[in-house]
Amino acid sequence: MKEQHHKWYSPTLSKDIEMLVFGHSGYPVILFPTTMGKHNECKDMKLVESARWFVEQGKIQIYCPDGINELSWYNKNIHPSQRAKNHEWYDQFILNELVNPICNEKGLHKVAVAGPSFGGYQASNFAFKHPEKVSHMFSMSGAFDIKSFVDGHYDDNVFFNNPIDYLPGNNHPDLWKMKIILGVGEWDICLEANEKMAKILRDKNIPFWYDVRKWAKHDWPLWRDMFPEYLSKL
Repeated sequence: MKEQHHKWYSPTLSKDIEMLVFGHSGYPVILFPTTMGKHNECKDMKLVESARWFVEQGKIQIYCPDGINELSWYNKNIHPSQRAKNHEWYDQFILNELVNPICNEKGLHKVAVAGPSFGGYQASNFAFKHPEKVSHMFSMSGAFDIKSFVDGHYDDNVFFNNPIDYLPGNNHPDLWKMKIILGVGEWDICLEANEKMAKILRDKNIPFWYDVRKWAKHDWPLWRDMFPEYLSKL
Protein backbone atom coordinates (compact mmCIF):
# COMPACT_ATOMS: atom_id res chain seq x y z
CA MET A 1 0.00 0.00 0.00
CA LYS A 2 1.62 3.23 -1.17
CA GLU A 3 2.11 5.77 1.62
CA GLN A 4 3.26 9.37 1.28
CA HIS A 5 4.05 11.89 4.02
CA HIS A 6 3.43 15.57 3.36
CA LYS A 7 4.38 18.53 5.53
CA TRP A 8 3.82 22.17 4.64
CA TYR A 9 3.25 25.59 6.13
CA SER A 10 -0.46 26.36 6.02
CA PRO A 11 -1.14 30.03 5.21
CA THR A 12 -4.71 29.54 6.43
CA LEU A 13 -3.68 28.25 9.85
CA SER A 14 -0.30 30.01 10.12
CA LYS A 15 1.36 26.79 11.25
CA ASP A 16 2.97 23.63 9.91
CA ILE A 17 0.57 20.84 8.98
CA GLU A 18 1.28 17.18 8.26
CA MET A 19 -0.72 14.65 6.29
CA LEU A 20 -0.43 11.01 5.24
CA VAL A 21 -1.80 9.87 1.88
CA PHE A 22 -2.45 6.21 1.18
CA GLY A 23 -2.86 4.74 -2.29
CA HIS A 24 -1.76 5.41 -5.85
CA SER A 25 -5.10 6.29 -7.45
CA GLY A 26 -8.84 6.23 -6.89
CA TYR A 27 -11.59 8.29 -5.35
CA PRO A 28 -10.39 10.69 -2.62
CA VAL A 29 -11.49 10.04 0.97
CA ILE A 30 -10.61 12.63 3.64
CA LEU A 31 -10.28 10.72 6.93
CA PHE A 32 -10.34 12.89 10.07
CA PRO A 33 -8.69 11.83 13.36
CA THR A 34 -10.41 11.63 16.75
CA THR A 35 -10.41 14.25 19.52
CA MET A 36 -6.71 15.12 19.85
CA GLY A 37 -5.47 12.92 17.03
CA LYS A 38 -2.92 13.83 14.39
CA HIS A 39 -2.22 12.70 10.83
CA ASN A 40 -0.79 9.35 11.91
CA GLU A 41 -3.57 8.28 14.30
CA CYS A 42 -5.82 6.43 11.85
CA LYS A 43 -2.78 4.55 10.56
CA ASP A 44 -1.50 3.69 14.03
CA MET A 45 -4.92 2.45 15.16
CA LYS A 46 -5.20 0.21 12.06
CA LEU A 47 -8.21 2.05 10.61
CA VAL A 48 -6.35 2.63 7.34
CA GLU A 49 -5.28 -1.03 7.36
CA SER A 50 -8.95 -2.05 7.45
CA ALA A 51 -9.33 -0.37 4.05
CA ARG A 52 -6.21 -1.93 2.53
CA TRP A 53 -8.05 -3.85 -0.22
CA PHE A 54 -9.76 -0.72 -1.57
CA VAL A 55 -6.48 1.21 -1.47
CA GLU A 56 -4.37 -1.47 -3.14
CA GLN A 57 -6.98 -2.00 -5.86
CA GLY A 58 -6.74 1.70 -6.74
CA LYS A 59 -10.38 2.29 -5.85
CA ILE A 60 -9.68 4.98 -3.25
CA GLN A 61 -6.96 7.25 -1.92
CA ILE A 62 -7.12 8.11 1.78
CA TYR A 63 -5.96 11.53 2.97
CA CYS A 64 -5.26 11.81 6.73
CA PRO A 65 -4.62 15.43 7.76
CA ASP A 66 -3.69 16.73 11.20
CA GLY A 67 -6.46 17.84 13.50
CA ILE A 68 -6.10 21.08 15.47
CA ASN A 69 -8.70 20.50 18.21
CA GLU A 70 -6.13 21.32 20.88
CA LEU A 71 -6.11 24.85 19.41
CA SER A 72 -9.86 25.12 18.92
CA TRP A 73 -12.69 23.37 20.75
CA TYR A 74 -10.44 21.81 23.41
CA ASN A 75 -8.36 24.91 24.13
CA LYS A 76 -9.59 26.12 27.53
CA ASN A 77 -6.85 28.78 27.64
CA ILE A 78 -8.58 31.04 25.10
CA HIS A 79 -12.02 32.65 24.91
CA PRO A 80 -14.76 30.43 23.44
CA SER A 81 -15.22 32.88 20.57
CA GLN A 82 -11.57 32.28 19.59
CA ARG A 83 -12.02 28.50 19.89
CA ALA A 84 -14.84 28.71 17.37
CA LYS A 85 -12.85 31.08 15.14
CA ASN A 86 -9.87 28.73 15.15
CA HIS A 87 -12.11 25.88 14.06
CA GLU A 88 -13.57 28.05 11.30
CA TRP A 89 -10.01 28.55 10.04
CA TYR A 90 -9.54 24.76 10.11
CA ASP A 91 -12.70 24.38 8.04
CA GLN A 92 -11.29 26.84 5.51
CA PHE A 93 -7.96 25.00 5.55
CA ILE A 94 -9.69 21.71 4.68
CA LEU A 95 -11.65 23.40 1.91
CA ASN A 96 -8.92 25.53 0.32
CA GLU A 97 -5.71 23.60 1.01
CA LEU A 98 -7.03 20.04 0.75
CA VAL A 99 -10.37 19.52 -0.96
CA ASN A 100 -10.12 22.11 -3.72
CA PRO A 101 -6.57 21.11 -4.77
CA ILE A 102 -7.52 17.40 -4.69
CA CYS A 103 -10.57 18.07 -6.86
CA ASN A 104 -8.50 20.13 -9.30
CA GLU A 105 -5.80 17.46 -9.50
CA LYS A 106 -8.25 14.63 -10.09
CA GLY A 107 -10.74 16.53 -12.25
CA LEU A 108 -13.55 15.93 -9.74
CA HIS A 109 -16.20 18.16 -8.20
CA LYS A 110 -16.52 16.31 -4.90
CA VAL A 111 -14.71 14.10 -2.37
CA ALA A 112 -15.78 11.65 0.34
CA VAL A 113 -15.25 12.50 4.03
CA ALA A 114 -15.16 10.15 7.01
CA GLY A 115 -14.08 9.98 10.61
CA PRO A 116 -14.52 8.17 13.92
CA SER A 117 -15.66 9.84 17.17
CA PHE A 118 -14.77 13.56 17.02
CA GLY A 119 -13.61 12.86 13.47
CA GLY A 120 -17.24 12.02 12.77
CA TYR A 121 -18.12 15.55 13.89
CA GLN A 122 -15.41 16.95 11.60
CA ALA A 123 -16.63 14.91 8.62
CA SER A 124 -20.30 15.71 9.13
CA ASN A 125 -19.73 19.40 9.80
CA PHE A 126 -17.61 19.81 6.68
CA ALA A 127 -20.09 17.83 4.58
CA PHE A 128 -23.16 19.69 5.79
CA LYS A 129 -21.46 23.09 5.44
CA HIS A 130 -20.10 22.33 1.96
CA PRO A 131 -22.47 19.79 0.36
CA GLU A 132 -21.42 20.97 -3.09
CA LYS A 133 -17.97 19.53 -2.30
CA VAL A 134 -18.94 16.20 -0.66
CA SER A 135 -20.39 13.13 -2.37
CA HIS A 136 -20.24 10.71 0.60
CA MET A 137 -20.15 11.30 4.36
CA PHE A 138 -19.36 8.41 6.71
CA SER A 139 -19.66 9.26 10.40
CA MET A 140 -18.55 6.50 12.77
CA SER A 141 -19.74 7.15 16.34
CA GLY A 142 -19.77 10.86 15.64
CA ALA A 143 -21.15 13.69 17.77
CA PHE A 144 -22.80 16.73 16.25
CA ASP A 145 -23.27 19.36 18.98
CA ILE A 146 -20.27 21.41 20.12
CA LYS A 147 -22.09 23.79 22.49
CA SER A 148 -20.54 21.99 25.49
CA PHE A 149 -17.14 23.28 24.32
CA VAL A 150 -17.99 27.00 24.35
CA ASP A 151 -19.05 27.62 27.98
CA GLY A 152 -22.38 29.21 27.07
CA HIS A 153 -20.89 31.55 24.44
CA TYR A 154 -22.77 31.72 21.14
CA ASP A 155 -21.97 33.53 17.90
CA ASP A 156 -22.07 32.91 14.16
CA ASN A 157 -18.92 30.77 14.20
CA VAL A 158 -20.48 28.54 16.84
CA PHE A 159 -23.81 28.33 14.99
CA PHE A 160 -22.32 27.59 11.57
CA ASN A 161 -20.03 24.87 12.96
CA ASN A 162 -22.76 23.16 14.97
CA PRO A 163 -24.67 20.83 12.63
CA ILE A 164 -27.49 20.27 15.13
CA ASP A 165 -28.26 24.00 14.87
CA TYR A 166 -27.70 24.97 11.25
CA LEU A 167 -28.67 21.79 9.38
CA PRO A 168 -32.44 22.13 9.96
CA GLY A 169 -32.40 25.42 8.02
CA ASN A 170 -29.88 24.36 5.36
CA ASN A 171 -31.66 23.62 2.09
CA HIS A 172 -28.72 23.28 -0.30
CA PRO A 173 -29.91 20.85 -3.00
CA ASP A 174 -26.71 18.80 -2.85
CA LEU A 175 -27.65 17.63 0.66
CA TRP A 176 -30.25 15.39 -0.98
CA LYS A 177 -27.65 14.00 -3.42
CA MET A 178 -25.09 13.10 -0.74
CA LYS A 179 -24.64 9.48 0.37
CA ILE A 180 -24.78 9.72 4.17
CA ILE A 181 -24.06 7.00 6.72
CA LEU A 182 -24.45 7.49 10.46
CA GLY A 183 -22.79 4.53 12.14
CA VAL A 184 -22.97 4.00 15.89
CA GLY A 185 -22.80 1.20 18.45
CA GLU A 186 -25.72 0.02 20.56
CA TRP A 187 -23.64 0.73 23.70
CA ASP A 188 -22.02 3.86 22.23
CA ILE A 189 -21.56 7.03 24.28
CA CYS A 190 -22.65 8.91 21.14
CA LEU A 191 -25.85 6.92 20.54
CA GLU A 192 -28.12 9.75 21.69
CA ALA A 193 -26.26 12.25 19.49
CA ASN A 194 -26.82 10.00 16.48
CA GLU A 195 -30.51 9.59 17.32
CA LYS A 196 -30.87 13.39 17.26
CA MET A 197 -29.01 13.74 13.97
CA ALA A 198 -31.04 10.91 12.42
CA LYS A 199 -34.24 12.73 13.37
CA ILE A 200 -33.05 15.95 11.72
CA LEU A 201 -32.25 14.07 8.50
CA ARG A 202 -35.59 12.25 8.57
CA ASP A 203 -37.50 15.47 9.17
CA LYS A 204 -35.83 16.96 6.10
CA ASN A 205 -36.38 13.80 4.03
CA ILE A 206 -32.64 13.59 3.35
CA PRO A 207 -31.76 9.96 2.46
CA PHE A 208 -29.27 8.25 4.77
CA TRP A 209 -28.36 4.90 6.27
CA TYR A 210 -28.61 4.71 10.04
CA ASP A 211 -26.36 1.81 11.00
CA VAL A 212 -26.69 0.81 14.67
CA ARG A 213 -24.33 -2.07 15.52
CA LYS A 214 -25.55 -4.50 18.16
CA TRP A 215 -23.37 -5.13 21.24
CA ALA A 216 -20.82 -2.54 20.10
CA LYS A 217 -19.22 0.30 22.06
CA HIS A 218 -17.40 3.51 21.17
CA ASP A 219 -13.96 2.17 20.19
CA TRP A 220 -11.58 1.38 17.35
CA PRO A 221 -12.67 -2.27 16.78
CA LEU A 222 -16.15 -0.99 15.87
CA TRP A 223 -14.76 1.61 13.47
CA ARG A 224 -12.42 -0.91 11.83
CA ASP A 225 -15.49 -3.02 11.07
CA MET A 226 -17.52 -0.09 9.79
CA PHE A 227 -14.98 1.67 7.58
CA PRO A 228 -14.42 -0.99 4.89
CA GLU A 229 -18.15 -1.73 4.70
CA TYR A 230 -18.94 1.93 4.19
CA LEU A 231 -16.20 2.28 1.58
CA SER A 232 -17.85 -0.53 -0.36
CA LYS A 233 -20.77 1.88 -0.91
CA LEU A 234 -18.48 4.07 -3.00
